Amino acid sequence: MSFPSSLARGYPDRAAPVAAPAQPVTALPALAARGRSAAPWLVAVLAVVLLCLISYFTQTLGTAASAVGMVVALFPMAGVLLAVKLVDRWEPEPRSLLVLAFAWGAIAAVGIALGVDLLLSIGFGLSDSPAREAMQSVIQAPIVEEFAKGLGVFLIYVTARRAFDGPVDGIVYGAMVAAGFAFTENIQYFAISAIEGGARELTFTFILRGILSPFAHVMFTAVTGYALGLAARRGASAAAAVRPWVVGMVGAALLHALWNGSAQFSDFFSLYVTLQVPLFLLFILGVVLLRREEERLTRQRLGEYASAGWFTPQEVDMLATPRGRRSAMAWARTLRGDRSAVMKGFIADATTLAAARQRIVTGRDPGAAADQQVLLARTVAARRALFAP
Repeated sequence: MSFPSSLARGYPDRAAPVAAPAQPVTALPALAARGRSAAPWLVAVLAVVLLCLISYFTQTLGTAASAVGMVVALFPMAGVLLAVKLVDRWEPEPRSLLVLAFAWGAIAAVGIALGVDLLLSIGFGLSDSPAREAMQSVIQAPIVEEFAKGLGVFLIYVTARRAFDGPVDGIVYGAMVAAGFAFTENIQYFAISAIEGGARELTFTFILRGILSPFAHVMFTAVTGYALGLAARRGASAAAAVRPWVVGMVGAALLHALWNGSAQFSDFFSLYVTLQVPLFLLFILGVVLLRREEERLTRQRLGEYASAGWFTPQEVDMLATPRGRRSAMAWARTLRGDRSAVMKGFIADATTLAAARQRIVTGRDPGAAADQQVLLARTVAARRALFAP
């Protein structure tokens, strides 16, 4: 493919659509990994903290109880991960970043929370009194845990800006961090229940944490992710994103304190039905509306490429609507050799192209023009493969 000279010059008019291709694609370039993959130093930090956590759990809870807790904790974790996958279907985030987010919650965030609790116990000599328990549940835990989880979301924002495009992305990363945190926290709670009360106590704890409230942490930290996602959509730098990040963590901590306080100071089950369930339903509604906004933005950006001749209006309808995508996949399966994999790649690249276009318009990513060039080449090649004899 011969790309327009405006692209070769680095896209000087960042809001102007590019011209249509003049020649067919002869090779498929790949997107640069920088800015959309896990930072190696974060992986190294997590590995060290993981060893410390394994030692802590086996020494304080025992190997057998820890193993039981981990097995039971897998069930609510699976439900949460499935829900996050459904939210993330429109423009899936890089798998390495999703793994990093989960690992940060399960390892680093838990390590920070345990470390702060230990330091406070040593520094202030706090006992296990009712006052201490109430303070820890309603004040300390919400602040420390939401900071620890929110720090992971912020680090992804800073180190992987090219894969952090808007509110839905922020919610997904926040949910994955929270899922990891809840998984490790559940291991501890389930193990302690098994030690202190056997199968009966473990069953009660599982109903409370695994059935009634598996999405509690997800809902809290999603507020932080949403705030950072808005900052990303507006093109905020890492420094400019600090303020919305803090605002998001404050909102997450307040929700967390409300949840813990309902169990600490009032009838948990009454508030669960009258307050927590409605809040969760509002959360689901908010995610649905944000998904629709993401679809609208994809359609708008791809429409700009259609105006320049890269796509037909019919292709935009196909690529930017759930119904169009389903029809496209069904049609691709009828082609010789079943070309659904090609169509899936075409849809994914076009969606990523729309996100790159948004970064160009906001000017927050100097590398977005290079991404655009790569993705235009890939979409042209996919179209040719779909219609090949």
